[in-house]
Amino acid sequence: MLGVYIHIPFCKKICTYCDFCKMYYNKKYIIPYLDNLKKEITIRYQNELVNTIYIGGGTPSCLDNLELDYLLNILSIFKLSKDYEYTIECNIEDVNIEKLKIFKKYGINRLSIGVQSFNENNIKKLGRGHNEKLVFDNISLVKKYFKNINIDLIYGINNNLDEVKEDIDKFLKLDIPHISCYSLIIEENTKLFINKQKYIDEDIDRLMFDYINDKLVNNGYIHYEISNYAKLGYVSIHNKNYWLNGSYYGFGLSAVSYLSNHRITNTKNMTKYLNGNYIDSDIYEDIKINKENDLILGLRLIDGISISKYNNKYQDNLLDKKVIKELLNDEYLEIVNDKLRCKYIYIYLLNNILERIIGSDL
Repeated sequence: MLGVYIHIPFCKKICTYCDFCKMYYNKKYIIPYLDNLKKEITIRYQNELVNTIYIGGGTPSCLDNLELDYLLNILSIFKLSKDYEYTIECNIEDVNIEKLKIFKKYGINRLSIGVQSFNENNIKKLGRGHNEKLVFDNISLVKKYFKNINIDLIYGINNNLDEVKEDIDKFLKLDIPHISCYSLIIEENTKLFINKQKYIDEDIDRLMFDYINDKLVNNGYIHYEISNYAKLGYVSIHNKNYWLNGSYYGFGLSAVSYLSNHRITNTKNMTKYLNGNYIDSDIYEDIKINKENDLILGLRLIDGISISKYNNKYQDNLLDKKVIKELLNDEYLEIVNDKLRCKYIYIYLLNNILERIIGSDL
């Protein structure tokens, strides 16, 4: 399986929590950036069959209609498989009929929409530009053109479980098939960090995590990855390829590729990118790193990883590894059929479990 990630770094406003590579929308950079994106793809893409495309950012939907048309025309170079998934990230306030028609024209079949919260105070704290009515109105419009829709929500902004309950109730009223729920991370070099935003109480964060799980599962959503829930048939294929440590291209500023055991990272410097100096580093990852990545990525999936596939891939026995024996002994991990997975009651503690695996003898 092969995925393609496209990074569009431009934003009309910068969210207070965002640590991704981004810059304010500026007309003088847009077309030169897209011209270089086209050059990079032409140079690096080897005409393989592509299963998924994901356009992220930044805010891809902040491009105007002509810019979007140019971008999506560039991406028509990719040879798509019959059952492809083609996603674009979209801010809820950017949704309009013209853009939705452009998305459809070029074969996009999935929208991932930034909402983050329905709570007026939290929307402002996160630096977003919408309100609850706009979310409901624009999701209703999106549903006329697309069935496969995700929204992102952030919880853990305040020590207030009721806020989370209200956000999840409102999400359920939208009646869409996928949600990604992330506990707020306060990254350095973000406005929240500069403003000295504090993390909430860990016990309350756990209550929020458990509430979200119970509420969504009881309403027909499958918890398939630690932060992701989907109705049957709506799992994110592109993101699942990441968790399965699959192959993917990354094009654009700061994008990462993983091809033939090479981790290729693009420059974050716009001047370098516009001068055609696209790649910042190209690191070969040996078998030890590959084994570690298979585990720390694959265990994020609720179903876990296939023991037989791992063993066949590496001609090794996963269950012979000391750290895996210990985690099974301590009952943090379990084996169900052919899958090694984290016990569901310990999913919240997954990062602590993965820390034991990182750097161990695999």
